[in-house]
Amino acid sequence: MKRKLISAIGVAGMMFSIAACGGDDGEGKAGADGYKGQTLTVWVMDGSSPDQWQKDLAAEFEKKTQAKVKFEVQQWNGIQQKLTTALSEENPPDVFEIGNTHTPAYAKTGGLADLADLKSEIGAEWTESLNESSIYEGKQYAVPWYFANRVVLYNKKIWADAGIKDTPKTRDEFYADLKTIGEKTDAEPIYLPGQNWYHFVGLVIGEGGELVKKQGDKYVSNLDDPKVAAAMETYKKFQALSEAPKDKDEATPQQGEVFGKGKVGAFIGMGWEAGIAVKANPKIEKEIGYFTIPGATAGKPEGVFVGGSNLAVAAGSKKQELAKEFLKLALSDKFEGQLAKLNGVIPNKESLQGNLKGNAVAEAAAPAAAGGGTTPLIPEWAAVENAPNPIKTYMTAVLNGKSPAQAARQVEDEFNKRLAQQQ
Repeated sequence: MKRKLISAIGVAGMMFSIAACGGDDGEGKAGADGYKGQTLTVWVMDGSSPDQWQKDLAAEFEKKTQAKVKFEVQQWNGIQQKLTTALSEENPPDVFEIGNTHTPAYAKTGGLADLADLKSEIGAEWTESLNESSIYEGKQYAVPWYFANRVVLYNKKIWADAGIKDTPKTRDEFYADLKTIGEKTDAEPIYLPGQNWYHFVGLVIGEGGELVKKQGDKYVSNLDDPKVAAAMETYKKFQALSEAPKDKDEATPQQGEVFGKGKVGAFIGMGWEAGIAVKANPKIEKEIGYFTIPGATAGKPEGVFVGGSNLAVAAGSKKQELAKEFLKLALSDKFEGQLAKLNGVIPNKESLQGNLKGNAVAEAAAPAAAGGGTTPLIPEWAAVENAPNPIKTYMTAVLNGKSPAQAARQVEDEFNKRLAQQQ
């Protein structure tokens, strides 16, 4: 996959309301000849949908509806402003891919059609944690498409040199294995920089915590919550086994490059980061293994941040019924399963995870998806992630000796200021 699913960049240029002026005016209705002569415009992002998937889906769509589908591949750079503009115009794309954490912001503007009927018709088995980002204020404004989350990437040779014969099944076993590596080898047990904040978000999710809370009619920081503090203490415990800087994130330097040098037992990251390690050192490819991030108890993986994409229908589309016919096919077991197999992404229902067999990264990621989550699904969240991210500041403060409560107070004003920004 080309995209980095972990990105949850701010939604820019959404200061105005997109008028939900569309709806079917007759163009999208099926007559005696179905939707013959019509063409549905679908925006997909670069790297999201393989050519074969598009070809097969377009053929079946035409066979079913007698209409054609026109896929238009978009680039991630600048897509938010481009989509914001398109949704405000007379002829927006009918169906489009949208980042799962971006969906609430677009829903708030009125730019997305209500898809409650689709949820009732085809969504009974959608994994709840994956569908949550499609819902805004209780309404279904998108449908879940594909997802990915972090796993443990480990150096099989280093683990074998330490005498470890199996991958850990609990958080305590994971910690014990890393300590063993530190004691029995000259490798750094784990590379965990102090600001790998998406992993921290996963730990918060695993504790059942929330990063924000509602106070009256506004959202404010919830970093002082004991569940958030517990997640940070877990992070701190593992980070103490690492030589990584406490004030840098996983991209500074790229943790895959550090791992590629062959002197690190493990790191927590996305599967595609193995490619960075291999590019830095091709010889390491045969030594890379993957396993699900272990949780507090066996059989229940650690909480993870689940990034991915939803599909939505423009409120201004004149072909909404035809768009729904497309989504019924695109999200059918046949095509959802095909996409999972071709791209190695987590499908929107657990019953389709068999399509991931043979893909080591996807097989390691999939078990955690059902218990995963995202950053807060509110439009106000976007500004929080702008640099300097106050959550990163909080993490570094704790790692440098402040208590979680002290660190939370340190960033509270800035956190709340960002949440109060007009969207």
